[in-house]
Amino acid sequence: MSNSPNLKSEYRCFDGTVAYYSHHSSACNHEMNFAVYLPPQAQSQAVPILYYLSGLTCTEENFITKAGAQQYAAELGIMLVVPDTSPRHTRIPGEDDTWDLGSGASFYVDATESPWRKHYQMYSYITQELPALIIANFSVKPDKQSIFGHSMGGHGALICALKNPQQYLSVSAFAPIAAPMDCPWGKKAFTAYLGNDRQKWAEYDASELIKHTQLDSTILIDQGTDDQFYQQQQLLPEKFQKACEQVQQNLNLRWQTGYDHSYFTISSFIKDHIQHHATYLNK
Repeated sequence: MSNSPNLKSEYRCFDGTVAYYSHHSSACNHEMNFAVYLPPQAQSQAVPILYYLSGLTCTEENFITKAGAQQYAAELGIMLVVPDTSPRHTRIPGEDDTWDLGSGASFYVDATESPWRKHYQMYSYITQELPALIIANFSVKPDKQSIFGHSMGGHGALICALKNPQQYLSVSAFAPIAAPMDCPWGKKAFTAYLGNDRQKWAEYDASELIKHTQLDSTILIDQGTDDQFYQQQQLLPEKFQKACEQVQQNLNLRWQTGYDHSYFTISSFIKDHIQHHATYLNK
């Protein structure tokens, strides 16, 4: 294995393997963590890769332990890769002061502002460094990659797919922050990481990016009607929906009555999302 990640722990799961790794990231100039699920098929053949980006405050552990995704990934022969949501313990002043900025709150951008830019290069990490590491160290199909995520990670998945349409075969999201330029979370994070130039912000806003890049695949989004953050105008899926309609991007925005922002919602619809990606990854 070239540039091998450090295996921290490993568990059998649906005849495959859940494993936690750490490695030094040159993009983030820091130690980074990620989790994987290798389906049983990986023991005898190369498998496609599905990246999952988690939301605010999460680590690489939340999705792997709470979403119930392994069962369906095992059935469909898909590897799951779940990175942490930010660098940790970088000694950047203020990195742990609030839950929606700094640790666990990278917004998956490449920060241009001091002091964040030294370590918070998560967009490059997710789209370049981590895929290269996975391809070099696991039995995977490099031309079969897709991406999904939740909340801040749903935003991350959408922007990664829209900025790299040749890299990802499909994208989906649970309750994504779909128009970060226009919500309190996004304004706070983008100001800190990217400065005050809204043109820079637009480069990381799915509702802006979709106007310039459309995808061949259908975008799947699940949004709960009882999601407190939807009600607080943090997510703004209608804005993304309108932008998709204007450019005729295929979007399946499903309103899930009575569901909230939690992993109970994710686990309720995770099968649909993995099957959605399998239609593209297993073609």
